[in-house]
Amino acid sequence: MAEPSFNVLNPPRLGAVALPVRSVQCSKHVEEERTDWLAVEAPLEIRVQGACEESTSVAVLMRTPGHDLELALGFLLTEGAIRRRSELSSQLFEPDASVDLHENQASIAIPLNRPFQQTWSNRTLLATSSCGACGKANLDQLCVGAVPVRSELVVRPETITSLPPKLRDSQPIFARSGGLHAAGLFNSGGALILAREDIGRHNAVDKIIGRCLADDILPLAESLLLISGRASFEIIQKAAVAGIPVVCAVSAPSSLAVLAAQHLNISLIGFLRDSTFNVYAHSERVQSHSAKNQAPNLPTL
Repeated sequence: MAEPSFNVLNPPRLGAVALPVRSVQCSKHVEEERTDWLAVEAPLEIRVQGACEESTSVAVLMRTPGHDLELALGFLLTEGAIRRRSELSSQLFEPDASVDLHENQASIAIPLNRPFQQTWSNRTLLATSSCGACGKANLDQLCVGAVPVRSELVVRPETITSLPPKLRDSQPIFARSGGLHAAGLFNSGGALILAREDIGRHNAVDKIIGRCLADDILPLAESLLLISGRASFEIIQKAAVAGIPVVCAVSAPSSLAVLAAQHLNISLIGFLRDSTFNVYAHSERVQSHSAKNQAPNLPTL
């Protein structure tokens, strides 16, 4: 599957993704002035406009500029505000559709073809780049009604270990700044379909899911998701909404991520480095692993 090329999802880059900053490098007794490139962290306001309604501000996300419409669509889907592409107004996908993007003051309005039900009444309007669960007022709001993933996918261990180098090769901003997370979507054979970078790993995942929503290719039942850093609960939940059966992380999963993966029928792989990895949930999808080697039983959700 080639990366989709829908024009409206590739707006002109009006906001910088990395900026030069002067710094002093200290090493023993030597000080040297230098220029560092730092990843940009800037707010994006997401607004939703229901049929025959005024637009409503639902969230402000701290993100790295780029693929902002994808981010907005992915966020709305994984937060339960929309369920499918058919709920989006067709005007969003017209060739001359415009997105109101201004550097560091970006606002996107998502038109729906139905009335919008406000589900953020008890949620603050700021989600930071480090936390995909920010602003949620209670534990009930952590769950968006994701259902267990349905997939017959089985992958080979060598396919899994081949993923990290491919994702690293698709991180140009990280190579320059060293300050961005990344998410990569792969097919069952390990070929990279789509990669996105962002200062928040959950944002990078939402950008991928938003792109797939716009191209109407959900659920992603034959795909693998690789993320930089750790695997947390909200990443597993987002994968479940998109129907992704295998989630890999180069670092550790949290305990709640493991519990969620067990409940949502997602194979969760952590510490994916070089030729090794750990399977924490549903190891039956990894060809060389038997069910009896599944992760230890933990309390169920």
